[in-house]
Amino acid sequence: MDWCRWLLSRALRLRYCDIYERAEHRLTDTPKSISIFGATGSVGTSTLDLVRLDPAAYHVVALTAHNNADALAALAREFNAELAVVSDESQYEALKTALEGTDTKTAAGAEALLDAASLAADWTMAAIVGCAGLAPVMRSLEQGKTVALANKESLVSAGALMMAAARKSGATLLPVDSEHNAIFQCLQGGKVDEVRRITLTASGGPFREKTIDEMRAMTTAQAVAHPNWDMGAKISVDSATLMNKGLELIEAYHLFPVGLDKIEILVHPQSVIHSMVEYRDCSTLAQLGAPDMKIPIASALAWPQRMATDCAPLDLASIGKLSFEELDNERFPAPSLCRSAIAEGGARPAILNAANEIAVAGFLDEKCGFLNICEIVSATLDRYHSVVPASIQDILAIDDDARNVARDVLSNYR
Repeated sequence: MDWCRWLLSRALRLRYCDIYERAEHRLTDTPKSISIFGATGSVGTSTLDLVRLDPAAYHVVALTAHNNADALAALAREFNAELAVVSDESQYEALKTALEGTDTKTAAGAEALLDAASLAADWTMAAIVGCAGLAPVMRSLEQGKTVALANKESLVSAGALMMAAARKSGATLLPVDSEHNAIFQCLQGGKVDEVRRITLTASGGPFREKTIDEMRAMTTAQAVAHPNWDMGAKISVDSATLMNKGLELIEAYHLFPVGLDKIEILVHPQSVIHSMVEYRDCSTLAQLGAPDMKIPIASALAWPQRMATDCAPLDLASIGKLSFEELDNERFPAPSLCRSAIAEGGARPAILNAANEIAVAGFLDEKCGFLNICEIVSATLDRYHSVVPASIQDILAIDDDARNVARDVLSNYR
């Protein structure tokens, strides 16, 4: 294990051991100040649903969206946000007009997102989809904040840089993806050097029982119809290809430094067990819950405490049984692509992530077929190589170059 990996392992071991010793010092009777990046998306709106359960307990500092100015303005009015930001500058006038007569300040553009990330807040939800959320996440981590991370692409593309920034500033990174939040909960009271195996569970998506020939004809509407979770289009397609599980494997590699060989994926169609941690004494801890993103969001929002939610409680008697299957790498090659990318390291995960975003967008625009998504990612990885990124600027440049290569590959399809 090289020096950086040793530091990361040591830092996380200490974090999990003293997490509750430090918790009492963080609790106050004043409202928790929060910022939500990606407020109009599925994770952002679920977060605000939780805030609505006890609005006096929170003070909203900043809300951001990409281009949905009307929805953002409505949320800013409802929660009396200090600042509302649209990243799409063409929507600034619409946002400003919609918030006239309020105390909410308005701004637009990439720099405005960074300014919002610099504002003092006790807790920040990072839920901007894709690599567009990387710079605001890094700014929040550099400020030493508590960041709830729902943007897997940032950690996939720049995991080493993000973890280094968190260590340097003393920031706390709380995973919101249901699988990583489950692992986080199962590690409380334990140590990463006592872990024998981490198992990420996968629902298998809407095409779990489809043959390759059947998947070749699948439509966008079929791909976004997840059997268990209510998610956005891009994430739903990633679930259908199982690319989301491969990206989560890369995330777990950075968040929980047990070694790539100790992280496994198991298909669990009911989506009740969200992940499992097996310790060296062969005892296994699993986190269970209904397939509702508000549960892991609530875990992060209330951390280090627990909060009441309006989620449906788990009824195992009604579910009846829990089943498990091995991952079929032939029908679903995406997790293997991701495992290879993180094993190779350097810029490979960033290239993979960029290519996947272009391929998924192409599929949603009906420019390629479902099975072409992984083909485009694989071809981009074969065609484009880069030096190891040393900064966020490097990551963004690699992301841009990889997207151009992926677009060229995509152009060869229908």
